Amino acid sequence: MTVIREATPADAAVLDAMVRELAAHEGDLAHVHVDAAAWSELLARPDVRVLIAEDESGAIGFTSTVRRIHLWTGGDLLALDDLYVRPDHRDKGVGSRLMTAVARLAAEDDLLVQWGVRLDNHAGQRFYARLGATLNTKMTASWAPAQYRRHLATTR
Repeated sequence: MTVIREATPADAAVLDAMVRELAAHEGDLAHVHVDAAAWSELLARPDVRVLIAEDESGAIGFTSTVRRIHLWTGGDLLALDDLYVRPDHRDKGVGSRLMTAVARLAAEDDLLVQWGVRLDNHAGQRFYARLGATLNTKMTASWAPAQYRRHLATTR
């Protein structure tokens, strides 16, 4: 039986492990700078809500969200950062149950839920479409400190 519950600072180590599994799967492990100690602090913040899926074997997946302002509406939205289900537990409804739990979080304050999905993640896109999500094609950009510092050095 799978249970979905809100993570607490005591879950920092298992969450750190799953985030690293996800990042390794996506080829982004070098970009993970948060460790278990930092997760403990993040999980104590009121704007960070992480849900963990567990069965008798322990943690099998999670969703991480951050409540933040949406400047166009002047209200808040719930930004879904990650949805992850461990490989042995995929295709068993765990992802759907985690997303249902995210919907319940958002419904508390009638928040828009927003997230990104990679363009080459066709299975993820099909999954989100089945949930009724609107899929929009949009490229994201990032500006790392080294990059914008180079720009600042050459600009008045």
